[in-house]
Amino acid sequence: MAKNYLINKDTSDVPGVLIAVEGVDGSGKSTQIQLLRDWLSSQGLRVYFSEWNSSLLVKEATKKGKKNKLLTSTTFSLIHATDFADRYERQIYPMLKAGFIVLCDRYKYTAFARDGVRNCDPLWLEKLYSFARDPDLIYYYDLPLKVSLSRILSGRPTLKFHEAGMDLNFSNDIIESYKLYQGKIRESYLSMVKKYNFNIINADREIHELQIDLRNEVEKRVNLSSFKEWQNTNFEVLE
Repeated sequence: MAKNYLINKDTSDVPGVLIAVEGVDGSGKSTQIQLLRDWLSSQGLRVYFSEWNSSLLVKEATKKGKKNKLLTSTTFSLIHATDFADRYERQIYPMLKAGFIVLCDRYKYTAFARDGVRNCDPLWLEKLYSFARDPDLIYYYDLPLKVSLSRILSGRPTLKFHEAGMDLNFSNDIIESYKLYQGKIRESYLSMVKKYNFNIINADREIHELQIDLRNEVEKRVNLSSFKEWQNTNFEVLE
């Protein structure tokens, strides 16, 4: 039976710890989880990072489907579920079994929120992702939509088609569509807080301040010394 590394956590069947971040686009969660990864790695800890929509198995098909606007609500959901399943079975779960701290930039709750807004049945979505264990820690980065919109547009000149929910025909104006679409996603996330035990983070703060808070939280909840690198690590990640 696996040793319990997470403080106040029931004994698990895997020695690793799974930490996920969620939030609307522009919330800053990606920056925070990547900074956390770099910090943990600098401490000599066993860390693995996985991000949403990054499976090499379906990446090109996803890009083609989005570019040519071929995806329906169902195929949009299923292609992202395939991406997640591939990463989960080949990377995330094997690394948890190998005793790593696994960090995920978005997890199955992204699908619950986005696909739910696209009128996919919530119970169907839960069953679709039922193979994936719940994270040990989930941090939801919340902030006003006007702030997230400002952050996105400060880095590039325009919004992306699906990021703004233009496939849903909420509005012909891409900015207005973004507000309506991401607003519904935010509502969906907030409805999940109690059910899935999200830790809500006020993301409308400076990057450094948010990172210090996240590091302190992880140090408080996880026995980090248990994840020091060892030699001759015995694990396999399927590429």
